[in-house]
Amino acid sequence: MRASRVPESVAMSTPAIPGRLTASDPQLSERQRHVFGRLVALHRRDARPVSSERLGRAPELRRSGASLRGTLAELEEMRLLERPRAGGGRVPSTSGWEYFVRVMLEPAALPAEVEDAVAERLSQSRHDVEHLLQEASRLLASFSHQLGLALAASLEDEALVSLELEPLGERRALLVLGLSGHRSRTLVLELDTPLERQALREVSEVLREQLLGGTLSSARERLASDPALARHSAVRIVARAAAAGWRRPVETALLTAGVSHIAEQPEFADGARLTPVLRALESGTHLERLMVSGLQGHAGVSVGVPVEHGLAGLSLVSFPLPGAVSGAVGVLGPMRMDYATTIALVDLVGARVADLLSA
Repeated sequence: MRASRVPESVAMSTPAIPGRLTASDPQLSERQRHVFGRLVALHRRDARPVSSERLGRAPELRRSGASLRGTLAELEEMRLLERPRAGGGRVPSTSGWEYFVRVMLEPAALPAEVEDAVAERLSQSRHDVEHLLQEASRLLASFSHQLGLALAASLEDEALVSLELEPLGERRALLVLGLSGHRSRTLVLELDTPLERQALREVSEVLREQLLGGTLSSARERLASDPALARHSAVRIVARAAAAGWRRPVETALLTAGVSHIAEQPEFADGARLTPVLRALESGTHLERLMVSGLQGHAGVSVGVPVEHGLAGLSLVSFPLPGAVSGAVGVLGPMRMDYATTIALVDLVGARVADLLSA
């Protein structure tokens, strides 16, 4: 039985989600599905093209070589498979990987210790958006062995709704700036003059009176240069410390972790292939757009990021954050990544980040 051919212009504008079928999905016969699934598993293992001879060694596929080659030719005609080199073995195409994700992927259950580690480590960073996102990217990199990503929109225009100062020692204090949407920005201040706890309380009262209701950006600017704040000696000490440690806007741009994991993949054994990926990470713009596309609150897969953006041969699993924070977490890796585990991990981390941001 020969299934219908996948159209040349398979829609890839929205991330693939397991179970979300499309009208263009081919109806594979049981044998075509079995051969395709086995080839995917073999290619995932070592990144090498799969020959019909290698595929035929599988006990469940031991039939005539001509029959197996015919099935592979059918899958290639449907554009689910392709040959990197003429006459060589086959690999799943971009369309093939997307079909695999949407139609054939079996859900993965994460070990309890992974779930516990995610909950514990993210909870420790829940009071600061940037720290929370950085920890999310580290967790995703660590457990997926790929590149972990996280981003959120700039906090500069968020309204300042609360302010607290707590002593951390004779010459150190913690400044906690509460923002709208249950978010916050925390700063450890290095004071050039010691301040007692009572003095910090008085400074807190002055700063709340002067800064609450404005934006985070205006608070940063006033702490650096407002003469009204400089009139109070203790306030001046705190303002100087805040200005010294808070000189740039809070952009929370694209955060990454685990670049070494990408470098270790067979696809990047040639160092020249890694250079455009690193450049794409530095610019971040295209990845940021991809990460926030898709269905909020659900992990989706952008299979085969376009070549012109320097990310050829890679896929992005991303979780657009629901709620007040515009952002996402995700994992970037080769198209042959372990999608079942990666999707489960991105779903877990994304949902936990979203919960902490809305708590």
